[in-house]
Amino acid sequence: MSGSFSEIYKSAGVDITAGYKAVDLMKPHVKSTFIPGVLGGIGGFGGLFQPDLTGIKEPVLVSGTDGVGTKLKIAFLTGKFDTVGIDCVAMCVNDVVCAAAKPLFFLDYIAVGKNRPEVVADIVKGVSAGCIKAGCALIGGETAEMPGFYPEDEFDLAGFCVGLADKSKITDCASIRHGDVIIGMPSTGVHSNGFSLVRKLLVNGEDSMKVYSDELGMTVGEALLTPTEIYVKPLLALMDSVKVKGAAHITGGGFYENVPRMLPEGVCAVLDTKAIPVLPIFDLLAKTGNIEAREMYNTFNMGVGMMVAVDSADADKAVAVLRENGIKAQIMGSCKSGETGVELV
Repeated sequence: MSGSFSEIYKSAGVDITAGYKAVDLMKPHVKSTFIPGVLGGIGGFGGLFQPDLTGIKEPVLVSGTDGVGTKLKIAFLTGKFDTVGIDCVAMCVNDVVCAAAKPLFFLDYIAVGKNRPEVVADIVKGVSAGCIKAGCALIGGETAEMPGFYPEDEFDLAGFCVGLADKSKITDCASIRHGDVIIGMPSTGVHSNGFSLVRKLLVNGEDSMKVYSDELGMTVGEALLTPTEIYVKPLLALMDSVKVKGAAHITGGGFYENVPRMLPEGVCAVLDTKAIPVLPIFDLLAKTGNIEAREMYNTFNMGVGMMVAVDSADADKAVAVLRENGIKAQIMGSCKSGETGVELV
C-alpha cells in the first residue's frame, strides 16, 4: 500500500485532517469558557489549571464523571447535537456541588464512528455552554475516531470535572435530624436518566420525534432533548447564606435511590407529592406505559432535579435565596426519625 500516512490512515476509516478541522472549529467555544486559573490553551498533552486558594483553609478536591447515556439516541434521530454537551457537564457538576465544591475545570471525551467536524464542534459548543453556566473552564478533552466500533453517524459523550471545597464547609449529612426541612429545585425535564425506558415508550422511528404534542407544548423530540438544569451557582449561593446539611442530585433511580444518599442512618425523608411540580413529560410517560406512581418516582426526577436538607429555622431563607438566584424552589418535605429511606405522602 502506497501513499501518504494520512491517506493510508483515511483508507482505514480515520481522517486526520477532519480531526484538525474539528479542533479549529471548537477552539472559540473552548476559549469562551476560560476563567482565571487556566494556563495555556487547548492542544497540549494535559490541561493546566492553577487554583486560587485564597481564603480556603483546608482545600479538598472533589471530582465527578458521567456521560449522557442513551439520550444521545434522541439527538441522532433529530440531528440536533448542540445541547447534549450541556447534559454531559450538568451530570458531573451537579454531583460535585452536592459536596459544596465549586467546579474548577472540565474535560470531555467524544468517541465517534466518523469524525464529522461540524458535529463535533456542535457537541463542544454545548459542553462550553454548560461550563459557562457552571462557572468552570473546559481545559481539555479527546475526540477519538473509532471506525468499526461505532456506526458512522453515532457517537458517545462523557465528561469529567474537578471542583474545590473548603473541608470545613463540605456538607455534613450526619447532622441531618428529625424536623429538618427538605427543599426541592425544579428540573427542566427528563434530564439525562431513564432514557432506555423513555425510548421504549415514546420513540417509534424518526418521525415520532417530530410529532407536536399539545400536552407538552412542543414536539416530543424537543421535550426529550431539553438540557439538564445546572444548579451550581444557585446552590453555592445558598451554601454561602445558610447551612446546607445535605444535597441530593436526583438522577437515575429517582427519589428512592438518590434522596437516601444524603441521609444518615436512622433518618427518613417524608416528601409531599402535592408539592412536587410533576412535568407534563412524566404524565405522558406514565400514561403511555401505564406505569404506577411508585415506579415513576423510582426511575425519573418527576420535575425535581436537586434537593437539599436544611434546619427548619433556615427553610424560608433558603427558598428565598434560591428564588433570588433564578430557581423556583419550594419546601417539599421534612425529615423524621425512622428507617433510612423515602416516604411519599
